[in-house]
Amino acid sequence: MEATDVLYHPFWVVLSAVLAVVVRLQRKGPWNPRACPVQLTGKTAIVTGANTGIGKFIALDFARRGARVILACRSESRGTAAVNEIKQITGNADVHLRLLDVSSMASVREFAKKILEEEKALHILVNNAAVSGLPRQITKDGFEASFATNHLGPFLLTNLLLDLLKRSAPSRIVTVSSLNHKKGKVDFSNFHGENLVYFMDQVYNNTKLHNIICTNELARRLQGTGVIANSVHPGVVMTEVMRHYPFWVRYPFNAIGFFFFKSSEEGAVAPIYCAVSEELEGVTGKYFDSDCSLVLPAPLARDPALAVKDFEVCERLTSKL
Repeated sequence: MEATDVLYHPFWVVLSAVLAVVVRLQRKGPWNPRACPVQLTGKTAIVTGANTGIGKFIALDFARRGARVILACRSESRGTAAVNEIKQITGNADVHLRLLDVSSMASVREFAKKILEEEKALHILVNNAAVSGLPRQITKDGFEASFATNHLGPFLLTNLLLDLLKRSAPSRIVTVSSLNHKKGKVDFSNFHGENLVYFMDQVYNNTKLHNIICTNELARRLQGTGVIANSVHPGVVMTEVMRHYPFWVRYPFNAIGFFFFKSSEEGAVAPIYCAVSEELEGVTGKYFDSDCSLVLPAPLARDPALAVKDFEVCERLTSKL
């Protein structure tokens, strides 16, 4: 019998399928959102990038808990479809769409302006929207597109809404980062895309590191206000974040991911935990893994002097736009 015959023998095919199913069943984390009794009636929550993937399931969970939920999305058609779906599933009519392109500082400011005009309170802000695999692009504001989308836009949005969050305290800020931040670097010269050699994966990793650094510094600045700020790794998740990669990267990723990666619903668990779990009351400036456990981020993310500098640089970059 040839090696290929052994490989494709029905026994091994069935065994492989069974093992794949077992792996999928073992991916579920220890914290179950459905078992968490926390209600959000009378609370207002904003979730960016909520028309699909992790963001939509986060918004869905908040709506189930009775919150007023604002889906901050770039696409009006897809955002409207997500709003209607969430309303139908949860029976919560207080779910709304507001247009936001986090890569555009003008869009961020316009969105924040409307929120401040229309909303009396804000109790939860989830910075979820992000991109990966973008080719090298420069936005109208002059920023490298991945940095603008993944870090500078969410950074500006959070700061513009801080006073509302403070007035609504206790309130929470959750920033969706990534385990890949551990591969990230801090180079303040590259916000405008000055780097001569562009590696899309490295840029993504860098933005996720900046997420955690600035979230930690924000948490320090917010001590005593009743607003907590944490960052979280959702896991390796099957979402549309890979849509910008070439097909020869996407297809193998999706094929492998079907068996071994988290679904979007599973990926939403850790961010939801950070947003609603009672045991995190008063816990701030921390980084959580996809299983909802508190873990240490990369050493660079724990450097207080670097955090101050990073925050101040981002303030200067976004203050005039």
